[in-house]
Amino acid sequence: MIKILRYTEYLYLAVTFFSFYRIFTDWNVDRQGAYLFVFFAVVSMGMFIFRRNYRKKFEQRKRDNEK
Repeated sequence: MIKILRYTEYLYLAVTFFSFYRIFTDWNVDRQGAYLFVFFAVVSMGMFIFRRNYRKKFEQRKRDNEK
């Protein structure tokens, strides 16, 4: 289960990088679309941080219960 959580973290990180790519390529062409990808980048980065912290707390709790 923890490996699945780790993969979803990196999925959010991939969405963040893709969103930044679209922001930089579309900024002068389609400003409204670029704003949408700014939103996606911020949300996906927040989800990456949230998921990473949640997984680390879960792993720490599992280690503490084994002792």
